[in-house]
Amino acid sequence: MAEPLHVLITGAAGQIAYSLLYSVAKGDVFGPNQPICLTLLDIEAMMGVMSGVVMELTDCALPLLKSVTPTSDIPTAFKDIDVAILVGAMPRREGMERKDLLKANVRIFKQQGEALSQYAKKTVKVVVVGNPANTNAFICKMYAKGIPPENFTCLTRLDQNRAQSQIANRVGVSAQDVRNIIIWGNHSSTQFPDVSHAVVKVAGQDVKVPEAVKDETWLKGDFISCVQKRGAAVIAARKLSSAMSAAKAICDHLHDWWFGTKEGQWVSMGVPSDGSYGIEAGLVYSFPVQIKPDHTYTIVQGLAVDDFARSKLDATKQELIEERDDALKACQE
Repeated sequence: MAEPLHVLITGAAGQIAYSLLYSVAKGDVFGPNQPICLTLLDIEAMMGVMSGVVMELTDCALPLLKSVTPTSDIPTAFKDIDVAILVGAMPRREGMERKDLLKANVRIFKQQGEALSQYAKKTVKVVVVGNPANTNAFICKMYAKGIPPENFTCLTRLDQNRAQSQIANRVGVSAQDVRNIIIWGNHSSTQFPDVSHAVVKVAGQDVKVPEAVKDETWLKGDFISCVQKRGAAVIAARKLSSAMSAAKAICDHLHDWWFGTKEGQWVSMGVPSDGSYGIEAGLVYSFPVQIKPDHTYTIVQGLAVDDFARSKLDATKQELIEERDDALKACQE
């Protein structure tokens, strides 16, 4: 059997992690033959809750789970890890200004970037989930000296999954019959869910999504706003943010990063821009990517971008530039 993979999950006493841990430990993410050593990081005040999570993991009697290390100590958490799933972040509280939230999270992700640089393997793969995810990933990447920038990603797969399900429901097919939807930009209400290159299987035939839906007004209006605001809709209904669906999306993101995408298909990930599609290099922006089984990815090139799409790509880019600049200022304070 393979050497154990050392996986860190932050915010590990929270609700997303609670929905995520079983799938990671069971083998759904890294495969049925890959042993896992889990490290669970949270703040000291959550260690009591964490002890209950560890008990439950133990009681699952999972054959691939070789060890579980709960901790509030940064060096212990980041030591020799292969994968970092950075879920923990300061949530926005009532009355909190956006700049205050950004400042709080800059401190967290600056510290975690430095810890990755100091303690983790230089090959570590990082997915940032805590919001604002793109900008948190940017800061983490900036402070993780010695680790390749392309090893830092942020989660936009939840947005992709939401968009896929909306199209599947509209057309009357399974979500797995919809492919190559793109989420461009920021994991925020400015993101652009783009179906212009997407395909849906209808009665065994591949059909372009706009032709299958036959409703351009919906595709350019309610569909986009539904995906953009889905997280807020879940909070309004549950009084809690998305957890089960976020955990599933993290699993999808990491599984594809580990095993690669299928021929002719792509997935959406927030990755450092290489200048593609007029997006400033270095900005962590969601693109369509194709992934090889060696864990390397490339941004899909040559996709047509019409005037409508261009305006959406630029709007979300502008928001990310403003977030990044605010975050960089906060780093100096």
